[in-house]
Amino acid sequence: MSWLETFRTAGDALRTRRLRSALTVLGILIGIAAVMLTVGLGQGASQRITDQINKLGSNLLIVTPGSTTTVGGVRGGRGTATTLSMDDAQLLADRSVAPDIARVAPVSQSSLTVLAGATNWTSTVVGTTPDWLEVRARAIASGRFFTSAEVASESSVAIIGSTTATQLGLDSPVGQMITVGGQTLTVVGLLETAGSTTGGDQDDLVVIPQSTFAARLSTSANPRAVSTIYVEVRDQASLSAAYQEVSTALLTAHGVTTTTADFTVSSQQAIVDTVTTTARILTVLLASIAGISLLVGGIGVMNIMLVSVAERVREIGLRKALGATPGVILRQFLVEASLLGIIGGLAGIGLGLLGASVLPGLLGQPVTISPLSAAVALAVSLAIGIGAGVYPASRAARLAPIDALRSE
Repeated sequence: MSWLETFRTAGDALRTRRLRSALTVLGILIGIAAVMLTVGLGQGASQRITDQINKLGSNLLIVTPGSTTTVGGVRGGRGTATTLSMDDAQLLADRSVAPDIARVAPVSQSSLTVLAGATNWTSTVVGTTPDWLEVRARAIASGRFFTSAEVASESSVAIIGSTTATQLGLDSPVGQMITVGGQTLTVVGLLETAGSTTGGDQDDLVVIPQSTFAARLSTSANPRAVSTIYVEVRDQASLSAAYQEVSTALLTAHGVTTTTADFTVSSQQAIVDTVTTTARILTVLLASIAGISLLVGGIGVMNIMLVSVAERVREIGLRKALGATPGVILRQFLVEASLLGIIGGLAGIGLGLLGASVLPGLLGQPVTISPLSAAVALAVSLAIGIGAGVYPASRAARLAPIDALRSE
């Protein structure tokens, strides 16, 4: 019996029992689609969070101050102290101290009321240096960013985000006057839209020279104090070396040790890795739960094949009496089981792709389905079909011709 004849016979057998075959395929279909969509949702969520973190800057190290402790012994959260200053930023920008650092952007920020005419809005006001634009991977939509000369002269200039411009009713903000914390500033630039990330709305901010912030808006006793220092590393491969350079330089400058450090250095890549690992664990967990439906589908295939063997005992006996070998009988039932698995797998992939196109609009969450995952799903469905068909097929192959022909 040729392979072509085997496939034709298997197809005829499945068509003869359409309803039973369809219900069996349904179990595999649901399992494959569930696993694909679960993994796709996990990968999509991981990629989305990674993209959001990367929007905050590439190859980034973030230096934050330590915590404060009140007279009563109450400790504030990380970042509540004022242990970082412009001197630290200048130290890290020195190539002889930290050769793997490309740019440094010290930041002081506060939430202040912004006025444009009679319209007011509370926004995040950031005092920084010109390198902030590159370090934070931002771009100018219109106008320009402030210069080093304007930082040195404490110029009354500002760059605003699109959300701030919208809330203030400024359609063309460049050249307009705004009042921030009682200080009148001229808007010289509008930032490109960055959207919302894990750090909040990146378009709701007003960026001004750090010197202007320190002289006119800061409430700190130390005018040179900064709340954060963003450090851009030369490349991804230099992150570890730059991390050590930043830590060593600040420990020495502050006269502290690693156990008494009054600052914290965090890596953007470390945040990405943590988020990715967490998302991967959750994806595997959810996919394992969804995989139970695949197991149920496999049991369904085995069940229908056992029923098929029981119903076709006389057919098997007749085939053997006419010269069919156990191998031919085994092959026929394995092909039937495999066809059920492949049909279920293809239908499951189709349902998974349909879900991947519909779910993002319903959930607001991307679903990432790669060609590799579709191929793996098809291979798994085929393996389930073959695996579930082995026992019924071997049982059919072992039937003695005389016993089969005697069966009613």
